[in-house]
Amino acid sequence: MRSWLPAACLYLLLASTVQADEPIVLTVVDGALPKSLTGTAGNADAGRKVFLTRTLGNCLACHQVSSLKSEEFHGELGPSLDGVAGRYTEAQLRLIVADPKRVFDDTVMPAFYRNEGLSRVRPEFVGKPILTAAQVEDVVVFLETLK
Repeated sequence: MRSWLPAACLYLLLASTVQADEPIVLTVVDGALPKSLTGTAGNADAGRKVFLTRTLGNCLACHQVSSLKSEEFHGELGPSLDGVAGRYTEAQLRLIVADPKRVFDDTVMPAFYRNEGLSRVRPEFVGKPILTAAQVEDVVVFLETLK
């Protein structure tokens, strides 16, 4: 009986610390997310990196950006992002990146900052957003440079 006791204690400890992620709640006001997800402004250079990195945002796979013409494989599925900062406010861009279906009903763009109500999610990613709140803020600041 004593031989299984340490194993049982370890199991209970692990079981009590592994919890489902809390649902991400986005407070949308007039079709936008007016408040920063982190409470601070993002970094445009970091946002550019997220935008281009295939394992993160991978935005260039679907969108074209003239100022990034040196980068390969611009997509044509989504609209060009040239001038996007003139078409949308910072708060609107934040919602578009975080949860685009709240803005565009028929978009195939993934929700980058949502962790529930999604379909076809690989088991290791269930309950986790694609980007962190800080990465969303970084991408938003980068998109604001595209005037």
